[in-house]
Amino acid sequence: MNATRVFLADDQALVRSGFRMLIEAEDDLQVVGEAADGADTVDQVTRIPTDVVLMDIRMPVMDGVEATRQIVAAGVPTRVLVLTTFDLDEYVFSALKAGASGFMLKDARPDDLLNAIRTVADGESVIAPSATRRLLDHVVPTLPTNPEGEDPRLDMLTEREREVLVEIAAGATNAEIGTKLYMAEGTVKTHIGRLLAKLQCRDRVGLVLFAYESGLVRHA
Repeated sequence: MNATRVFLADDQALVRSGFRMLIEAEDDLQVVGEAADGADTVDQVTRIPTDVVLMDIRMPVMDGVEATRQIVAAGVPTRVLVLTTFDLDEYVFSALKAGASGFMLKDARPDDLLNAIRTVADGESVIAPSATRRLLDHVVPTLPTNPEGEDPRLDMLTEREREVLVEIAAGATNAEIGTKLYMAEGTVKTHIGRLLAKLQCRDRVGLVLFAYESGLVRHA
């Protein structure tokens, strides 16, 4: 089994050292590089094969939001996991919009961080439903709305896919969606896969943002 390749981006050497020791103690994870600012992160990640970047938001030269945007724009198969001190950090939403696959608090338990890295590497997001709801409560009122109504891309979706997307936007887990819509969890995953493909979203986070920005879901 090939180890998941992790890159560390944080302006504090002590933080990077701690993450490195934690990650390299795992057989299925390895650190392939590190940087103290966003510009150096982009330069290295676009040259070094990397699966997941642990991205600090506030760094000198270039912050984590812009670094995330440039990594995504480069088209490399790398996912970004944002690390922040506050779960409603104003920059978190910007990073998610830029293409990050989720966020974790810096004081998360070691096992939670390791599992988050693995989850992101597998193509999933790592925002827990409760955190999704808090994030939405904080940022959805600021989202732009389409003055002409629903986004035309919604026409590509089946009624069932729309139902699944609404539940995703509410922060429901796959199991919760299956229970509410009377579907097997595997079927829910199939619908999510189709939604990602049709809407060209990188992950679940992108689907949540699309559901609100498209007009499918309105913030109460």
